[in-house]
Amino acid sequence: MEPVFRAWYERKMLATPALIEEAKVVENILRTIKTIAIVGISKNEHKDSHYVGRYLQRAGYTIVPVNPTASTILGERCYPDLESIPFPVDVVDIFRKPEEAVVVVGQALLLRPKVVWLQLGVGTHEEAVRKAEAAGCLLIQNRCMKIDHQFLIRTSLSHSTNNHTSKGESHEQQRENTSLSV
Repeated sequence: MEPVFRAWYERKMLATPALIEEAKVVENILRTIKTIAIVGISKNEHKDSHYVGRYLQRAGYTIVPVNPTASTILGERCYPDLESIPFPVDVVDIFRKPEEAVVVVGQALLLRPKVVWLQLGVGTHEEAVRKAEAAGCLLIQNRCMKIDHQFLIRTSLSHSTNNHTSKGESHEQQRENTSLSV
């Protein structure tokens, strides 16, 4: 399945020179950040926000759940709002309705993160871009942190280290060259 998803990612996320440059910026972000506040993370393990948070946590990031209806999510203390977080975060990842995005970006900027990230489905907001630029903060919009991590970090690591045989040929090539005998 990976080749199918990789083709989709390349078609959608690397379709233009501007998107390629944005992907380079995103890759650098994902390689350097450590702490991610996730606004709107759900207690429900079947919701995208919960799944993304769990993935990021397993990828080695410290997640900081922000949800006023929970005390813990994914084993981490949950904060009712961004202003309640008593320590710095590198990224504020926002899972909220598009109409709430600009307000939440304003709240996120008070934490002075390196990046504010609007997940897929939250939309694109010029006003949020202006606010972030004025605060000296990078705003990423309409991208999924989990998907970007999978394709820019995880698969690049597996292709460069774990995906090669001692002869230097990839496991995919090795599988193609091996016939199954019945």
